[in-house]
Amino acid sequence: MRILGIDPGTATTGYGVVDKIGSSPVLVDYGAIKTSPRRTSPERLLDAYNQVIEIIDRLKPDVIVMERLFFAKNQTTIIAVGKACGVMQFAAAQRGIPVVEYTPMEVKQAVVGYGGAEKRQIQYMIQRILKLSRAPKPDDAADALALAICHAHAEKLRSLEHQTTPTSSE
Repeated sequence: MRILGIDPGTATTGYGVVDKIGSSPVLVDYGAIKTSPRRTSPERLLDAYNQVIEIIDRLKPDVIVMERLFFAKNQTTIIAVGKACGVMQFAAAQRGIPVVEYTPMEVKQAVVGYGGAEKRQIQYMIQRILKLSRAPKPDDAADALALAICHAHAEKLRSLEHQTTPTSSE
């Protein structure tokens, strides 16, 4: 299964792709989609859309994973990020790719084993899990990889839950 994690933003959208091979996620690619601050908001969203479509078409993910938005201190930020999320989900829907969302706590729990983990702990674990020589940069790409790893681990748990145990006959 190929998993594309996306950490949406208006200036920078991180992406990270892993293949789930056996029980381990294996790095395929990661990076950032950047838009120019000199462009209008709709133009930036279009630029991000075009770039994510290129990534989807090139890497052919089976699923796209994003963070579930539920709270933000800054209303302007949450609206802008919400728009970017909508564009990414629209791109996924156009290509017929399912989107799965996780809360930040679920991602931290899956990657570090602790729902209150700090960003540097998450980056360290991403580096270890994916056998990287250093932590992925930029931070948006690291966050996207954390989302992809979270889904790889969650899929493993889901498959264990769906396995049926034989019942004894009377």
